[in-house]
Amino acid sequence: MEFFKHNTQIDFMAQRRWAALLSTILFLLSIISLAVNGLNWGLDFTGGTQVQLSFPQEANLNQIRDNLEKSGFKEAVVISYGTSKDVLVTISAKKGDKELNKDAVVQQVTQALPNAKVEQVDYIGPQVGQELATKGALAIVIALLGTMLYIGLRFEFRFAIGSTVALIHDPILILGVFSFFHYEFNLIALAAVLTVIGYSLNDTIVIFDRVRENFRKLRKSSPVDVMNQSINQTLSRTIMTSALTLIVVLALFFLGGSMLHGFALALIIGIVVGTYSSIYVAGSLSLALGLTRQHLLPVPKEVLDNRP
Repeated sequence: MEFFKHNTQIDFMAQRRWAALLSTILFLLSIISLAVNGLNWGLDFTGGTQVQLSFPQEANLNQIRDNLEKSGFKEAVVISYGTSKDVLVTISAKKGDKELNKDAVVQQVTQALPNAKVEQVDYIGPQVGQELATKGALAIVIALLGTMLYIGLRFEFRFAIGSTVALIHDPILILGVFSFFHYEFNLIALAAVLTVIGYSLNDTIVIFDRVRENFRKLRKSSPVDVMNQSINQTLSRTIMTSALTLIVVLALFFLGGSMLHGFALALIIGIVVGTYSSIYVAGSLSLALGLTRQHLLPVPKEVLDNRP
């Protein structure tokens, strides 16, 4: 099954300068938002207390938030958890607090919500949260370096630079959206960002592999024509993969509950941006760096003539 014919001739590279301008603007806006607003770190990174409560009747989330706010927990996050009678209350540690007294928090929550029954209490210290943030950033850096090394060894260093810039471009845009709209960024969202890196890389590898193959077949074509031809030949595969994955992720976003909103949102942005960047960031940048047929052709072996 193909959405596009195999001989489709869409001139993607004709818009590469406009695409570069768009990517630059979005990238800078994301950096500015991250610098000004920062990220709304979740409990996993800030430290704090999670209290799972159950009520005898259906829980009124708005009323619960109002009661907690009157008790001093203005930034408490209240979400449904499991059934309509179960609620998960997340209270992050305040800035400057070296340690959050778990027992005191639970006592204040139960006083604010006398009808609630405490089912479970989880506590994450600020030091643990800081360690998770550091290891999360390190995981992204290692993933990018490993990807660049793999692409450089398998293809060519211009491909490696193009794919690495694309892989930096994608998570920065995701973080920019989270920062601008103040969405909570937790470990689940971080997992989605790492997933997007691998997903975007998969699209890029498919296109680059076809580029290398076409450079050997289409000997009279220019690098721009070869890139366009390769993208067109893999277009159906790219659209089918991205569209089917996007349908599943949209289902998670709308039906999976609030716990999965951050994960699903990061994947939605990543799928759209990753498909775009595989074409207009990785491919265009490789051409801008001077990619030619000679860079991908195998090096001929020298034959020594030992005849007298």
